[in-house]
Amino acid sequence: MSAKRVLVTGGNGQLGNELRRLAQGKPDWEFVFTDVAELDITQSESIDAFTARSNFQWIVNCAAYTAVDKAETERELATKINALAPGILADAARKTGASLIHISTDYVFSGTHHRPYKPEDPTGPESFYGKTKLQGEEAVKAAGGNTFIIRTAWLYSEFGNNFVKTILKYGRERGKLNVVTDQIGSPTWAADLAAFVVHLIENHQPRGIEVLHYTNEGVCSWYDFAWFIVKLARIDCTIHPIPTEEYPLPAPRPFYSLLDKKQTILRTGIDIPHWYESLQKALPSIIKNL
Repeated sequence: MSAKRVLVTGGNGQLGNELRRLAQGKPDWEFVFTDVAELDITQSESIDAFTARSNFQWIVNCAAYTAVDKAETERELATKINALAPGILADAARKTGASLIHISTDYVFSGTHHRPYKPEDPTGPESFYGKTKLQGEEAVKAAGGNTFIIRTAWLYSEFGNNFVKTILKYGRERGKLNVVTDQIGSPTWAADLAAFVVHLIENHQPRGIEVLHYTNEGVCSWYDFAWFIVKLARIDCTIHPIPTEEYPLPAPRPFYSLLDKKQTILRTGIDIPHWYESLQKALPSIIKNL
């Protein structure tokens, strides 16, 4: 494969850090990783100038405001990063002839289905975070160009804050945890999602705007996920199932977050690992770096 020149925004997040790792195995590609300190993606002038002089073939937007509960009050910041910036990046990609990969979320759906959500299903976010992420998708579509929008869910890694690290930390400290059992989804190891992003760059070009779903295979509740985390980590902790109403949070959560990946598999030919298999692989490094 020919050399690629790739801009990655949000380079210090979970997915961005996993892409940094994979970049080491692509010495003939040129990756440029940025975060807010290097590049303000909410300013169209700076983005246009940066991309115009850099000749990127791909832009991967991993940047996002992901504090779901804080987004209910920090609305201006969440809107800038999640709703405004993706459109600016998509516009810059179209102007320079680059392809864009934009990362979105299961939160664009209402979470009231009882079958996996297909890419073309009607959206209906319940939280302000979800609304800003949907606005970001719409801004990308309005900009035109060639883009893969990838919706994912329940992301975890050894980087940043995530559910796995929280369960490991408090499981050790407290020995007993209450975890909701009526929210269903598919955990996703950020390393697997990063490998999928690299696969797209290496083997596929978006045909206009294409929406793809990517999570690990399999289904579980947050309770199930927590139970397996402490079991695999050999932590002496009891996980107690509770309904969502016993754990109120500022932002509503989707009760059903399964994303249908049939179109993704047909389009790209990838094999997607089961979440339990990936959790087994991920845990040693997560535990080591806690």
